[in-house]
Amino acid sequence: MIFTLCGTSDARELAVRMQQSGYKLLASVVTDNAAKSLEEAEIPVRIGRLTFEDMVKLFRDIDCKVVVDASHPFAEDAHKNAMRAAQEANLPYIRFERASLVYNDHPKLTIVSSYEEAALMAKERKGSIMLTTGSKTLPIFAKHLLQDPEIRLVARMLPRKDNMELCEQLGVEQKNIIALQGPFAPEMNEALYRQFGTTVMITKESGKIGAVDEKVNTALAMDIDVLLISRPELEFGNVYTDNDGVLNKLQEIL
Repeated sequence: MIFTLCGTSDARELAVRMQQSGYKLLASVVTDNAAKSLEEAEIPVRIGRLTFEDMVKLFRDIDCKVVVDASHPFAEDAHKNAMRAAQEANLPYIRFERASLVYNDHPKLTIVSSYEEAALMAKERKGSIMLTTGSKTLPIFAKHLLQDPEIRLVARMLPRKDNMELCEQLGVEQKNIIALQGPFAPEMNEALYRQFGTTVMITKESGKIGAVDEKVNTALAMDIDVLLISRPELEFGNVYTDNDGVLNKLQEIL
């Protein structure tokens, strides 16, 4: 049995390829929505976050032979738990990660190493700030930006009930919430930037499949400042950015 951390569209594609290659696997996701597409492909799936201890126990229960971590590039806790649990259970660990984007120098693009750094830099720049890093990081930006009279913080996130409740708790007004499911075409990004008078856009470098390219390039073309948060720096060991690389490694191991 192969345990696979999933949750993104490219992770689903990998899981399907693994299944088609004859491997038995259990996919693990955080949300019901992420599980749906896997279930439609008749891939066994479990839902909910896992701690290190949860993973170690699960690996024993399913007689796991290999751990494939295809979770989101910014799922830092999931990566760390999976690597540690695989080591504890003496199992091979394979990291599948969508390729990073490479940008040429641009006067409007600034790469930062953390959410905190992005929030403090945005606070210096003021204006209408569009945040596209998701609800999990919203409290960090709300803490630094919401009470500044020279800043309008616009939160763009998935249209989920828990996200709207979080916005209410933090004091993000309804008029400053964009609750939409992406990815968006450049025309849609442009329309949103114009609608909210965006002067600064904050996003994560989660790769082309995450539609970061469209958000960034459209913003730069409109002369909008972009704060791009770089990926967490972790030592994964076996890392592959394509399905064939993972499949070849699995064939070698199993």
